[in-house]
Amino acid sequence: MSHFNSLQNLESDEQQRMRFQVELEFIQCLSNPNYLHFLAQRDYFKDPAFVNYLNYLQYWKKPEYAKFIKYPMCLYFLDLLQSEEFRRKIVSAQCCKFIDDQSILLWQHYSRRRTRTLADKGKFKQ
Repeated sequence: MSHFNSLQNLESDEQQRMRFQVELEFIQCLSNPNYLHFLAQRDYFKDPAFVNYLNYLQYWKKPEYAKFIKYPMCLYFLDLLQSEEFRRKIVSAQCCKFIDDQSILLWQHYSRRRTRTLADKGKFKQ
C-alpha cells in the first residue's frame, strides 16, 4: 500500500478534501518562478523534509490528478525541483528573472499561435 493510500485511510472525507485543495493550490504556485525564488531565498530547498514533500507531490503528474491543474507549467517545475542543482540555482535573482522572461515569451508565442490558428479555422467555416 502506498503512503498516499495509507494517509487517505486515516483521514476523514473532509480532511481529504482540504488536503487535496491545499496541495493543489500549493503545486500550482510552483508555476511561478518568483515564488520558487522566494522559497529558495528562505532555504526551504535545503530542508530535507521539504524536498521530500516535493517528491511526494509527484503524484499530481498522474492523469487523474493532473486534470485539475490550471497551470501545467507547475509540473515542469516540480520535475526541475527534484534536482539539487536547480534548487541551488533558483536562489539567484538573475536565474529567476531569466526563467520568468522565458515563461512569458513561451506564453506570448502560444497565445499568438493560438489566435492565428483560431482565425484560420474561422476562414474555413465561411
